[in-house]
Formats: sequence, C-alpha cells, structure tokens
Amino acid sequence: MDLMDSFAGRRMPPAVTDTGLALLITAGSLSLPMGMPADGPELRSPGAWFVVLVLLSALPLAVHRRFPLSVLLVTAAAVSVLQGLHYIPQLSGPDGTSIGPAYLGVATAVFLTALRGAPRTATLVVAALIPAAAVTEAVLAPAGHRIAALLTETVLLVAAWALGRLTRARAAIQNQALERAAALEREQVANARTAVMEERARIARELHDIVAHNVSLMVVQTIAADRVQERDSDKAHELHGTIEETGRATVTELRRLLDVLRTDEEADNDPSKEPPQPTIDAIPALVDSVRAAGLQVDFKTTGSPAELPAGSQLTVYRVVQEALTNTLKHAGRTRTDLTVAWEPERHRLTVRLCDDGPRAADGTAPRPPALSKGSGHGLVGMRERIGAVGGSLHTGTRPGGGYCVHAVIPLTASADPRHDRHDGPRHDEPRHDEPRHEGPSPYASHPRPAGR
Repeated sequence: MDLMDSFAGRRMPPAVTDTGLALLITAGSLSLPMGMPADGPELRSPGAWFVVLVLLSALPLAVHRRFPLSVLLVTAAAVSVLQGLHYIPQLSGPDGTSIGPAYLGVATAVFLTALRGAPRTATLVVAALIPAAAVTEAVLAPAGHRIAALLTETVLLVAAWALGRLTRARAAIQNQALERAAALEREQVANARTAVMEERARIARELHDIVAHNVSLMVVQTIAADRVQERDSDKAHELHGTIEETGRATVTELRRLLDVLRTDEEADNDPSKEPPQPTIDAIPALVDSVRAAGLQVDFKTTGSPAELPAGSQLTVYRVVQEALTNTLKHAGRTRTDLTVAWEPERHRLTVRLCDDGPRAADGTAPRPPALSKGSGHGLVGMRERIGAVGGSLHTGTRPGGGYCVHAVIPLTASADPRHDRHDGPRHDEPRHDEPRHEGPSPYASHPRPAGR
C-alpha cells in the first residue's frame, strides 16, 4: 500500500525505507550550516546540542511505522527547538522563506502518518497537530513575519497531509481492483468447471443409454443364435459375428463412458433415462428445422458413408446442432455452409460449418462478427463431446466476417472398405478409435481465435 516501500520497481522492506529517509534528512540537516551563504541569516554556531536536536528531529523516522504519532510529535518539537535556538533559519523572515531539511523532515513525518495511519489518526493530525505547529512557527517568527510563517507552515504541512491521504486512497483503489479481478477469475474458473461437469454428465447419460441398448441387443442376438444353431449353422455363425462386433463396440463406448465419468464429484442419483438419441441420419431434419427459423443453410454430404459407433454419431449430431444454434443466435438469418465429408480412406469423418456472419440491416453486406458475451458453454460442450470420441475440434472467425466450426471424428477399423469383417479380428491392425489429427490445422491459412 505504501509507495514509499518501492524502489526501481522492486518491493523494499519498510524498515529499510524508513531508515533511508531518516539518514537522508539527518545528513541534510547536519550539513546545513556548511551550506549557508556568508550574507545569510545569523545563526548560532553548531555544537553538541545542535547534533542532539538534529538526531531527534530525523532519526525517529526510522521507527515511524511502529509509532507514527509519537515520531511526528518528537520531530516537530525538535525542529521547533532548533529554530528557537537559532540553529536553523526561520521558516519566514527578513531574508525570505527558507524550507530546509529540518522542515522537510516534519513534512515527511506528516505525509507518512497520513499515508499509513487510520482515518481517525489522519483527522487528528490535520485538525490538531498541524494547527499547533503553524501557531508555534508564527510565535517563533520575527515580528512582521508571523502571518507569513503561519501560512507557509500551514500550506507545507497540509499539502504533505493531503498527498499522503491521496496516495493511500489510490493504493486502496488498486487493491480493490486486484481483488475484483481475482474474484472474477475465480468465478470464471468455477463456471467453466461447472459447465464441463454438466456437459460430462449429459454425455455420460447418453452413452449409458447406448451401452445399455448394445448389451440388450447382444442378449437378444445370443438367444437367436442359440435357437438356430441346430437348424442353420451359417446363420448362427453370422449372428455370432454380429454379437462380436456389437460387443467390441460396447466395450469402446463403455471405455468412453468411464473416461467421461472421471470427475471430482459423483452423482448421488442414477442418470435419468432419455429418449433414443439422434444419429447422423437425423441431420437433414435438423437442417430443415433451422431453415424454417430463417437460417440459410447449404447442406451437402460427400464420400461414401461408413460404419460409425452410436456414440460418435450422436457426437456429430450434437456438434452440428450446437453450431447451427450458435449461428442463428449470434449471426442471425445469415448464409451458412454445412458439409459432412466421409473419408474412410483416412479413417475419419469431417464436419465443417461456416457462416458469413451477421449482415447489415439491408442484408447486402456482412458486418464484422461481434464477440459473444455469453459464458461459452456451447463451445465447452462441443470440445467435451469431440474429445470423448477421440476427435479434434477447430473453431474461429473468418477473415472478413463469419465463423467456422471444423470437427474431425475418427472412424473405426471396420469402417475401412479394405477391411474384411468375415476374416475375424486382426490383432496387427492399428486402433483407429484413438485420437488422431492428420496434416496441418484446417485453418493454417486463416488464423482463428481461441473460441467463440
């Protein structure tokens, strides 16, 4: 809080600061007689009392932080005695105004007391001590200069007091700003953590339904295979292969479910059941719904569709849904390009949605995109979903306006056209359900900010 405690941008210990001030004023006061001009005021020759009074007027500043009022009283009294015994020039006299090191020491004590003291102490200084010092100065001044001495002492000490209070107020404002910034940062971190946990809980519920459905399907297929085992061995073999594939998919979804559930808190109740989750086949209906709301969507699908786990299909649908919702919310009825590209040869599915940004009132020219003031939970949800299936997500603004969302979802090995499912599991093939990202970022040529 004390600006006197800093030097060259480094924090100084209070004792060092106070001791330095005390030594500086002591040196200035002791050297004053040697610096007086020959035609200056007549002063008493320095002696033992001069040294003692100078030390009393300056050295107490070294312990000012512990005894502010006592130090101020001792300093002011010692300076008054020095002046009364004519060891130092009068503050205002026939030779004019003379503000030497001793008077500056008193002003420094007033400044430090106003800066460090409580409001009650500062009020006592300005209401009692400063008037008493000014009256004492007027009494010690020569005849005809008492009013000038009174005003000079009052202005000097009141200015020092006001500077101390202003410095204290400025430091208090800075501390409050830092506290507010820290509180805001803690709140943002807490909000982000809450959003992540809520999104993870939602994803976990959805994956729970998928796993339960797959397990139920495996039970039904096992019963059917057992019943046709005697009559149709080929059909039973085919059912066993289907059960194997369903089991592998279930294990993958279960692993993702466990990854999502790795949070610091656990739900007290069982996840609520939700209706069947949408797949990629539901995206056209989703596009039609946002078109009805006024969003201009150019939707196209490229490549040959491949097999994709139910959890990954749900992730693709939710990402498209969130991206279209954000576009409608932040850009309004603008034009949007949505592309779903199947790339089985690269073991991935790419989803790209780019809008032109909000348009002017006449609808002829796009305006630069405005930053959203929301919490950004939609982007958090998309990242959590993509991460849960081992994919990657890139988001950001486009040069000239607009916004892009680019998601890459990995395909399983069975989605590769070169993979023959009837040959049984091949243990030497790489796992394609692990996170991967090929090539440079799709926005390498168009830098994007961190998020929306």
